[in-house]
Amino acid sequence: RLFGKLGWQVSVLGFGCMRFPKTEAGRIDVPAAERMVKYAVEQGVNYLDTAYVYHEGESEHFLGEILKGGWRQKVHLATKLPCWEAKTPLDFDRLLNEQLQKLQTDYIDVYLLHALDGQSWQRMRGLGVLEWLCKIKTEGKVRAIGFSFHDCFEVFKEIIDAYEDWDVCQIQYNYMNQNYQAGTRGLEYAAARRLGVV
Repeated sequence: RLFGKLGWQVSVLGFGCMRFPKTEAGRIDVPAAERMVKYAVEQGVNYLDTAYVYHEGESEHFLGEILKGGWRQKVHLATKLPCWEAKTPLDFDRLLNEQLQKLQTDYIDVYLLHALDGQSWQRMRGLGVLEWLCKIKTEGKVRAIGFSFHDCFEVFKEIIDAYEDWDVCQIQYNYMNQNYQAGTRGLEYAAARRLGVV
């Protein structure tokens, strides 16, 4: 499907990298997880979603390792800035650079502010995150910017309306969530403003 105003063609199903198979020791079962990811990509899945905290910080490192050898170029890779880890504006670059290193890539396709709600949105905005997002996109470190979201529709609308350069949003949505959090209204609101919606 066309991914909002970005013009990218992304697979209808993405691959979430938060719950890989684990070994008895609780680490990612690398052979099993690698087979899963590569099988999905071979079948046409081209959107991979991870985050700084997934698998206690191992998910990004795992993807960086297995996407070598041409696999990175086959996918749109999404990860997230852990907003709760950013205490000062200097933390933004530190965290992004750490993620780029773990993912073994020069750029991230989709960079999301992780798990925004009303409180974290106000705090991040006060730290100057919108100006920083514009900077890293201009520098080519990220290709698209957005946010993942867990709050009510009114907060969702406020966040979208506050910044005209959002490219993507990620919401909790399934047949049980049509009226929960952003819900169907949020899905339609974001799509009408040409955001890619995950």
